[in-house]
Amino acid sequence: MTLPVGARALRRADGRVEGVLARDLPHSAERVWAHLIAPEFLPLWLAEGQVEPWLGGFARLDFGQSGSAIDSPVMQAIPWQALDYSWSAPGEPERPLRWRLRTVAPAETRLLLSVTTPEADDPARALGGWDAHLEMLAAALEGVPIKFPFQHFQAVRAALSLELRQSELQAAG
Repeated sequence: MTLPVGARALRRADGRVEGVLARDLPHSAERVWAHLIAPEFLPLWLAEGQVEPWLGGFARLDFGQSGSAIDSPVMQAIPWQALDYSWSAPGEPERPLRWRLRTVAPAETRLLLSVTTPEADDPARALGGWDAHLEMLAAALEGVPIKFPFQHFQAVRAALSLELRQSELQAAG
């Protein structure tokens, strides 16, 4: 089965799963970066909070009733290019997020998001959720924020679950 929209790669290692999600966005890297870090844009596609875009800053996001609060140090921040933090609450396993922005034209940016989770966390659910939030980001960049696209999330989660099961069977046989 072909994965919907932006899932590009899955890799298993050491009890963790990494997925890379991609979007080509018709906006400058500066505009996309602003949506990744600015408190006024974050609620439009992700959650209330702030991301301090410097090494040693913090990503603090509150997903309210739908999830836990993220409170993670920023591990890398290169304006308009790279941003790394974990989407973990204090005391939880690390779940690294690695955002990469690549300018492909003057007003077009390729956004790559690497999401790593422990296998026990249901990686398909995590990746499906982040893929849905990237749909919300694309809409927010267009000035038409949308609610969480639950059907999109379900489709991506189902496709990724199938791919993960198939890779388990291939590894076992």
